[in-house]
Amino acid sequence: MGRSRYLITEPDKPHFMTCTVVDWLAVFTRPETVQIVLDCWQYQREHAGLMLFGYVILENHLHFIAQAPELNKCVASFKAYSARQIIDHLQQQKAERLLKSLHFAKVAHKHDREYQFWQEGVHAALVFSDAMIREKLDYIHANPVKRGYVSLPEHWRYSSASNYAGADGLIEIDAW
Repeated sequence: MGRSRYLITEPDKPHFMTCTVVDWLAVFTRPETVQIVLDCWQYQREHAGLMLFGYVILENHLHFIAQAPELNKCVASFKAYSARQIIDHLQQQKAERLLKSLHFAKVAHKHDREYQFWQEGVHAALVFSDAMIREKLDYIHANPVKRGYVSLPEHWRYSSASNYAGADGLIEIDAW
């Protein structure tokens, strides 16, 4: 998982993870970029054994709780694929200011690409109990409320909170 000090210690167990856009750039204000993330997770649920227990996508980062037979490979694939798709989308939309920022933020030793989308590594924490998964789900779902974006967690469109409230979410999750 790159140079992160946070490791996916037991790849077949649930982990709480955070992925952040370089320089905290607000890229997920565009519904199309969020949809790329959701589509990627859905694909991994169908083809890579990903179990997605909860998520929230904010303007410049996301949190999720997931498990897979090879979670470290799933996360690496997720980050690579979503970055490529989002950069392609931004190029198609001629989002020059964002692209310039993504180019500028590229780590100097990265010679194989023009842009860097995600910060290196992933902040991952093993979820080792039912109580801890509930705590992490509450944290994830409360994020938009704490920021003042919505009054109730299930009102945030880009979150699994509505799934847990008994409504249809944007994608299916594996409820805990």
